[in-house]
Amino acid sequence: MNSQFRGKKILIVGGTGTIGQSLLCEILVDGPEVVRVFSRDEYKQFQLQQEYKEYSNIRYLIGDVRDYNRLERAMQDIDFVFHTAAMKHVPACEYNPFEAVQTNVLGTQNVIQAALACDVKKVIFTSTDKAISPTNTYGASKLMAERLVAAAQYQAGSKLTKFAAVRFGNVMGSRGSVIPLFQWQIEEKRKITVTCKEMTRFMMTLRQATELTLKAMELAQGGEIFVLKMPIIKLIDLAKIVIDQTCNRLNIDPTSIIIEQIGLRPGEKMYEELMTEEESRNALETASMFIIRNTFIEQHSYLNAVPAKVQSYSSHSYAPMNLTDLNSLIL
Repeated sequence: MNSQFRGKKILIVGGTGTIGQSLLCEILVDGPEVVRVFSRDEYKQFQLQQEYKEYSNIRYLIGDVRDYNRLERAMQDIDFVFHTAAMKHVPACEYNPFEAVQTNVLGTQNVIQAALACDVKKVIFTSTDKAISPTNTYGASKLMAERLVAAAQYQAGSKLTKFAAVRFGNVMGSRGSVIPLFQWQIEEKRKITVTCKEMTRFMMTLRQATELTLKAMELAQGGEIFVLKMPIIKLIDLAKIVIDQTCNRLNIDPTSIIIEQIGLRPGEKMYEELMTEEESRNALETASMFIIRNTFIEQHSYLNAVPAKVQSYSSHSYAPMNLTDLNSLIL
């Protein structure tokens, strides 16, 4: 960290979620003047208040990204905004598409407009690999939100606010993710359900997701999408390792755990993409990430970044992690 938040005012939209809480923890180390935690989950806010009760520079704001007026009030005098609020569960978005659009698309539009109205310095939006060639409501709504963020940069007029996005893979251990689900199934049902054994996914740790988001805030010059280079995991490999680790912890015989294959859920894909071939034509590459630049605005350069290879970055195109490395990553 380069103390970019020291003495600054920060708003975390969706601050009680997994990413929001992790960002809060890191930002507090930097000595900000205030961090406003904005979410509609009053119980999670209560839990955070108990955990961080020694901090006098945290403000807890109940509100919803769908409510523009509430967002604008929350952004008064704010320097930096992290927009992490979203409907993220694929089946929930698929069965409630109107709600997903209101939160993920219109909510993002509200964040953008409030940030411009309040002269915020920078806004970082958290997106997903499911926004690439989307086959479900969640991915399509996040793709639309990405487009709104990109458009905000070149339509900002005289406003100086900078907008950028980060694109995540699957964040290990986050709420609703597969590892906690597997652990619960093993403990309670002695079996786990997998959609398809050959499915592959991009996987990142919570720390990697947090560091990428903070790095994006530091590097953003306007309109970029920052994409972490991350390992690919095969679902069946993940299942086997979680079974071994969980059974070892609970003193259960691993061979007693059944793996049931239930097939793809509505809107679910066998493979994911982090960057399309078209995007790669305008992307830069560093040792740890890709930076997809906005084609509508002035092209910027970044320290140690070189043009990326023109190709699709798909979980189907590269070899998955071996079992030893995957075991270490999960541990």
